[in-house]
Parts: sequence; structure tokens; C-alpha cells
Amino acid sequence: MTLSKLSLRNAKRQAKDYLVYFVTIVLTVALIYAFNGLVFSEELLALSYLMESLPLMVTLASIVVVCIMGWLVHYTTGFMLSRRSREFGTYILIGLENKQVARLFFLENLAVGGCALATGILLGNLIYQALRAMVLALFGMPYHFGFAFSLRAVGLTLLYFLLIYLFAQIKSRKRIRSMKIYDLIYFERQNEEAVFHTSGMRRKIFVVSVVLGVAGTFLLMAGSLLFGLIGAGCIIAFLYGFFGSFSSGVPAWFEKRPAHKYRGVTLLIFRTLSAKLATMGIVMATVSLLFTAVLIAQGSGLIFRDLFQNRAIQTTVFDLCIGFTDSDISASTLLLKPYLDYIDANIPLTDSRQYEVYLSENAQITDYVEEHTTYFRYYTNDTVMKYSDYAALRAMLGYPEVSLDSDGYLIHSTFYLQYLINYDLPVTIGGSTLMPQGVHTEHFNQYMWDTNGMGFILVVPDEIAQACSVSHSLYVAMTAEPVTEEQFDALRAIRNDDSHPKYDTLLSKTNEATEAAASTAVIVFPLYYLALVLAMTAATVLTIQQFSETGRYQRQFKLLQKLGMDRRDMGKALRCQLAIYYAMPALPPVLIAVPFILNLGGAVEPGIMVGSSHPAVISLITLGLFFLIYAVYILMSYTSIKRNVLP
Repeated sequence: MTLSKLSLRNAKRQAKDYLVYFVTIVLTVALIYAFNGLVFSEELLALSYLMESLPLMVTLASIVVVCIMGWLVHYTTGFMLSRRSREFGTYILIGLENKQVARLFFLENLAVGGCALATGILLGNLIYQALRAMVLALFGMPYHFGFAFSLRAVGLTLLYFLLIYLFAQIKSRKRIRSMKIYDLIYFERQNEEAVFHTSGMRRKIFVVSVVLGVAGTFLLMAGSLLFGLIGAGCIIAFLYGFFGSFSSGVPAWFEKRPAHKYRGVTLLIFRTLSAKLATMGIVMATVSLLFTAVLIAQGSGLIFRDLFQNRAIQTTVFDLCIGFTDSDISASTLLLKPYLDYIDANIPLTDSRQYEVYLSENAQITDYVEEHTTYFRYYTNDTVMKYSDYAALRAMLGYPEVSLDSDGYLIHSTFYLQYLINYDLPVTIGGSTLMPQGVHTEHFNQYMWDTNGMGFILVVPDEIAQACSVSHSLYVAMTAEPVTEEQFDALRAIRNDDSHPKYDTLLSKTNEATEAAASTAVIVFPLYYLALVLAMTAATVLTIQQFSETGRYQRQFKLLQKLGMDRRDMGKALRCQLAIYYAMPALPPVLIAVPFILNLGGAVEPGIMVGSSHPAVISLITLGLFFLIYAVYILMSYTSIKRNVLP
């Protein structure tokens, strides 16, 4: 049999034995190609000027992906070499030279990698179409399926793949060529050595690592780049110190407590796991570090997505909003004229309204809000609006009609201030005492300064509002068609003219939605790209390690069957082993990432991360997404091992 035929046969067997690895490589290549397709898509980059940053962000993410996948391929290649070292030693004994065996191994892995590359690019085109549809949906654009390859995306994917794959294969080839027959035959018996051998050293390292983990988590939440980098370093030290001391300390702990060891099926679980955990400290720490990055990337992506979307919704509900801080109504009308001239000539309207926002002589509601929640105070006193203006604006927005008595007032607030519904005290405005008549919480331009109040506004009878001082003037409009980017740029040019104050408020619903969509695509998509690849990489390493134990599991359970253990107890022991094995590297990341996500979501301005966007909800969604992916690998591992090892 020629080397080529032998390589092809072994490649088929290798792909079967390491199917989870092959699938992970295929999916990674598919993701790399799909995101490269976004980089070279002129259609998507033309959606907004903010999309110009997308190629840079995807490239930075791809660099991290290449490094991580390079580590995975290098690790798996070395692992396969150790498992097949006796086979390679036998080849040399029967007359093959080291360089021929090295070429054989190189060709096998190159064949598997080539198949993964081809399959990944085909699958990647489908994933690219899904990403393209998602980006177009963010911008409210129609999607039409188009199956076409991007040669530039294929070329860049091939370059990344060569960097990932050939480096590991060339290194393994050099390693085989330099090894002797004895080294190859006994290479399989080599394991990662326990890092800390004495119990005293283990305890000290364990305590120090836990302290570093707590300190690192708090430093990550400090909000400073320097503290964040120091915190990341502390967490890395914590993970490697924790797993190095904890994993190698498990056998020692059981040896000193024989009563625990011989209880139930603990001995079986202990003997199986101790051999793994005591010699996998570095691998476990690396996997746990990757899981930490996965959870932080997923949680941050969800927070940024909701942040951009909620800000866009709350910034303006009107198609156009123009505001002036000048308290002189005639001066504001004069400043508004150039805008109106352009709008009349270029933007068809369905409705519009010019009105004023007033200031009360006191801050009764503002003080109440500050006492009961986190609130960014912008106005000295409570903001006030005429009922006639309020009713007209509600009609423009299609909200239900509301009524107001001559001695009453309404409160319109954002969702997070809805507890004002319980506020039942009278207010004094313009010398009149007004009684509460309800609270409304529809979106109403209450996020930006100089709009309809900061978080809330009081609606009072017209004659009472007119007795107050003017805070600022506003002009809002609903358009027959969405305001285009060119039209908004023209309005922005009017604002930037030297004859106009540069701090005029100029908002467009279309522009805010476009900026939110572009920010989501530029920041959130690369974060999830990273998170998905890191999760698959770490889970693959753990699963490959489990698959490698299939032969030992078979011998173990056959012996237990002869000793009288029934299949149910063996299945229980197997499930317990896998549960401990897969839970260990996942628990520290959860303890680190959840506080980080809660803190990041809480750092956003009040009123944005509420409802389904609350940081606690996002934390639960993040954990759900992570364990959904993780569960797929755990289920594959359990199903395969159970089928192959239980009698």
C-alpha cells in the first residue's frame, strides 16, 4: 500500500474518530468565510457611513479567532500524535523512515483539513446569507436570497486557514522526524504533570488564587482601562492557580479521607476523575479562561444591542424633531425658518407642531424622583407642557386621547419612572393648586436634553402653563416618507451654519434607527462571532479528552459487570463523572461573568436597560445561550461514550 493510499485511509478513520473536532473546524471556517463576506460586501457597507468600521472590527475579531483556532489545531494534532504514537513506532519498526511517517501524518491531517475547508466555505455562504439578512433587517431593508461566492472572502479565508493549520502540521512533522522508536512507542503514556506536589504549597496557591479571582472580578467592574487590564491579569492568574492547585489536590484529599472514597460509587468516580483532574490543570484553566471570555462577550453583546435599540427608540418618536434653547419664542421662530423652508420644499409632511416647554416655579416632582431612584437632573425645576400641545402630539403619534380638568395635571414619564403612578400629591404651578389625574408612559421624546422633559413632564391647562417661564421651543413633524440620509445631512448643514447656534437639537427617527443598526452590526456581530468560536473551541477540547478515554472506560465497566454491578449503577456513575468533568471549567466563568454583566448593564444611564433589557434578564439569557451550546457537546460526549462503553 502506498503512502498516499495509507494517508487517505487513515484520514477517513481520523475524521470518524474525531468527528467533533472535524465539525468544529468546519463551523469555524464557515464563520470566518461568512464574516469575511460582510467585510467585502459593498452592499452592506453602503448602508451607513458608520459601517465603514465593520471591516476593522471583523478583522480584529478574526485575528483572535485565528490564534484560538491555531491553539485548538495544535492541541488536537499533538493529542492525536500521542494517541497514535505506538502505531507510528510500529511503522518505523517495519522499515519506514521517520520522514515518511511524518509525511504520512502530515498528509492525513492535510486531507482532513482540506475537506473541512471546502465544506466550511460551502456552509459559510449560507451563514453569510443569514448574516446579510440580519443586517438588512436591522436597517429595515428588503432581503433577497443570492447564492454567490466572494473570491476575496475565499482568499482571505484560505489565508487564515493556512495560518491556522499548516503551522501546527509542520511543527508535528518536525517533531516526528526527530523522535526515536522508543519515544514514539511510549509517547502515549506521557501526561501533564501535577503542578503542585506538596499539600502546603497547594493550599497556599489555592488561597492566593481565590483572592486574585475576587480582586480581578472587582477590578474588571471598576470602569477604567488600566484597572480592567490588571483585573484581567488577576483572573488569568486565578484560573491557572486555582485549577493547578485544586485539580492536583483532589486525589490527596480523598487519600486522607477513605470513608468518603468508599461511599456508594464515589470510588469509581474518584479513580476515573483523579487520573484526569490531577494532570489536566493547565488544560482546564485554559478552557475555563475561554469560557469566561465567551460569557463576557455574549453578555456585552446583548447589553450593547439593547442599549443601541432602546436609545434609538427613546431618543425620538417623531420623524423630525428640532429644538431651540432660546427662551425667546420670537427668536426661536426666526431660527426655525431656514429649516421650515427646506422642509416645505423637500420633505412632504403628514402633520407638524411647534410648541414650547415651560419651567415650573418649583421642583416638587423632580425632588421626589431624585429621592426614589437614580436620576440625572438636568432642569432646575419641573418641566411643564400645555394640554393643547400634549393632546395634539398624542394625536400625531396615534396614542389614545386623554382628558384634563381645569384644576388637574397629568404626568407623562418614561417607563422606568412609572412608579409616579402612585404619586397623589397636589402641585402648585403659576399660583394654582392642581390635583393629579394620571400617569402615561408611552414613548414621548424624554431621553435627550431640551426635548419633552428629562424622563418626565407635567401636563397642565394652557393658561397655567403660559404663566410659566419658557425653557425651550420645539418643532416636531411626521413625514409621508422616512427622512433620507441626504435630507438629514441638508438639515444638519443648516444647523452648522454660522448664523445658527451649534447646540440646536436636531433629531430624525430614521437617522437614529440607522445609527443604532450600524452600531449593532459593527460591535455586536463581532462579539458573537468571537463568543461562538471560543465556545466551540473550548467544548471541543473537553470532548476530545473524553473520547480518548473510551477504551479505558470499556475495560473498566466490563470488569465492574463481572464484579456484579448492574447497568443502572454504571450509568449513574458515568453521568456523575461527566457532570463533574464538564462542570468544573464552567463554574468559575459564571461567578466572574455574571457580576461583570450586571455591573456593565447598571452603568448605563437610567431608563435604558429596563424590562426585558434589565441586566439580570440579560445575564439569564447569556447563561442560557452558553449552556445551550455547551449542552450539545456534553450530549454528544455522553451519548457516544454510553453507547460504546456500557455493557
